[in-house]
Parts: sequence; structure tokens; C-alpha cells
Amino acid sequence: MSQIIPDSGARLAEKIASDANVKLSDCYQCGKCSAGCPMAHAMDIMPRRVVRCLQLGYTEELLRSGTIWLCTSCHTCVDRCPNTVDLPALIEHARYEAKRLNICAVKEVGRFNDIFMKNVEIFGKSQEIILEGAYNVLTGNLLQDMKNVPHMLRHGLVRPEAVNIVNDREGVRDIVKDAEKEDQRC
Repeated sequence: MSQIIPDSGARLAEKIASDANVKLSDCYQCGKCSAGCPMAHAMDIMPRRVVRCLQLGYTEELLRSGTIWLCTSCHTCVDRCPNTVDLPALIEHARYEAKRLNICAVKEVGRFNDIFMKNVEIFGKSQEIILEGAYNVLTGNLLQDMKNVPHMLRHGLVRPEAVNIVNDREGVRDIVKDAEKEDQRC
């Protein structure tokens, strides 16, 4: 039994699979998901190994991996899978469990998500220049994007002022709050 995970790894793996509505035995480790994943180069656990960790009850290894924070949910893996195993759903529910257990292997992703959601809550949609600036300040990487700013401004990719603020920001705030409640239930 793990020091961090109160349940046995197998029970937590079953919960993740059940919540994701995935039958783990449908995966026979062909590797097509890993071969097609556009983020595999950055992952410490390949997509097919995500399922294998769950099949074997190695849940803590999965929750401590950077992989669950790097998956973009593009569903290329599902499209390639001969049994359409919904790997993004498994990863999403693994994230929920990692958050519940206060495990985050890639802190920048969690911080970026928090800033992004606050940005959406305030403006009704993401204001990229504010998102980028807040992220850089809060991570201490104040100048990491400065070399790109002239190009981005010149081509209208970002603007210094907040634009396209949603009129019904209160409605968007309600949606964000509902989503947060749903995340807490998972």
C-alpha cells in the first residue's frame, strides 16, 4: 500500500476506469496510441503505459507522472485504437485523483490552468496578453516571451488592450463555477 494513496492502487485504478467509463481489459497494448500521440515526445509515461499502469494497479506511478498533465485530449489515440479505448478520459480522471491527493508533477500546468480560468472568469474569455503576463509574473519568468512581443504586436497576434470582452461575463462566471463544482465532485 502506498504512503500517499489511501486506497490500494488497484482499487483507485478501478475507480478511475469506472469514472472514465473505460474497460481496461479492452487494451491489449498494441501501441498505436503511443505511436500517434503528438505529445509523446514530452511524456515520461507513454500513452499505452498509462493503461498498463491502471491494469496492474500502479496508480501512484501514474498520478506522479507528468504525462497526465501534458495530454492535450486531442483524441488521436482514441482514433487509432482498434478498441476505441478512451485514453483521454482515463487521463482526465487520473488528473482529478491527483488533484484530490494534492499531487501535481508539472506545477506550471496547474498554475497556467488556474490563471487561464481566472482570466475567463473575469473577462468572459481568455485575454492572451493578460494570461501571458500573469503567468510570467507568477512563475518568475518575467522576460521569457519578450523576444516574441514585437513580432506578435506587428502581426496583430496580441494587442495590449483587452479586446472582445464578452457582454454576459456573469453568465460565463456561472458556467465556470458550475464546472468547478463538477470537478470537485469527480
